[in-house]
Amino acid sequence: MSEADAEPVPVPPLTLRDPLPPVIDDDDALARYCAQISITDGPVALDAERASGYRYSQRAYLVQVRREGAGIGLVDPIAFEDLRDLDDAIGDAEWILHAATQDLPCLAEIGMHPSALFDTELAGRLLNLPRVGLATLVEHYLGMSLAKEHSAADWSTRPLPEPWLEYAALDVEVLIELRDLVEADLERTGKLEWARQEFEALLSFEAHPVREEPWRRTSGIHQVRGRRMLGLVRELWLRRDAIARDRDVTPGRILADAGILELAKAAPQDEHALRQLRPMRGRGPRRFMDDWLQAIADGQALPDDELPQSSPRREGPPPPRAWAEKFPEAAARLARARETVTAIAAQHDLPVENLVTPNLVRMLAWDPPAEVTAATIGDSLLGDGARPWQVDLVAGPLAEALR
Repeated sequence: MSEADAEPVPVPPLTLRDPLPPVIDDDDALARYCAQISITDGPVALDAERASGYRYSQRAYLVQVRREGAGIGLVDPIAFEDLRDLDDAIGDAEWILHAATQDLPCLAEIGMHPSALFDTELAGRLLNLPRVGLATLVEHYLGMSLAKEHSAADWSTRPLPEPWLEYAALDVEVLIELRDLVEADLERTGKLEWARQEFEALLSFEAHPVREEPWRRTSGIHQVRGRRMLGLVRELWLRRDAIARDRDVTPGRILADAGILELAKAAPQDEHALRQLRPMRGRGPRRFMDDWLQAIADGQALPDDELPQSSPRREGPPPPRAWAEKFPEAAARLARARETVTAIAAQHDLPVENLVTPNLVRMLAWDPPAEVTAATIGDSLLGDGARPWQVDLVAGPLAEALR
């Protein structure tokens, strides 16, 4: 049998070293686990499970913790006002997270803030690994498979099923070992200091602010014609959002985006006409018939000067696809800058987006400093949030490209 025909060697599944611990959902259990955390040393692996796709909020519904000597703690944050006691027990120890930007906001909501952290996903990106999901890294570095079948579960469910809890515990089971192996690769490739600067920047990470006109992200809105119909979409979207927030249910479960568009196009004036529409066949949307009719009435009553503009207000430069015809000099600068950044990224085995944020390159190409030098480009990049290691690599070459 040739090597090509050989059966692939099965990867053993990751399993828990210790029995699955009970969920921590009362003050005494939390105090005992905090005491264990506080008398042990070393970094702390953390993860959080949300109920995206089921709930409006992005709150944490389960927090997983692991520290050598203290074992795994599965903490139900819904049972407590906050988890400041756990945060105090961890103290200034390093947090190990995978894809930290997903979990930091919901952990901050319950009083948990890192003093230092290590993000295994971000480290994998800096190493330019082809895939950086947790399961992929666990297999790459530790030779074990990590099942992800419950990643989209409704974690607001109570009580949480035991298979879900085991899945959640496995997410932190080997995170400490994974961190050490990834760090060794960062040091071997000369990227450890870059990673440290990235991790330091994450300590002040906050969730992106809500868009000024979030209703414009309604799927299929490009089909809408006319400002009056746009106004109906806006009123229906805002009414749906208020219902979803009040009930803590993801908006799509109240009324799908396609339903908003259909109601806006038909603009029914009474309950009978509304009931005939396809979105009202579902019991969920029918529960809020009065709300949809009122939103449509409000949209129809808007004076012309209060209707939304056909195009959203835009901050910053126009989309680059329009530059070549209308702003050829800026388009030429952008082309040179992109080519330069791509070459530097290849030289250092980095993804382009981790070398420098593409939006920063666009902004510089659109409106470069009055005097284009490595110093002025570096100051501009630093002012917009670039890290010193990024500036060291790209400021000089970008200045040459933008001149």
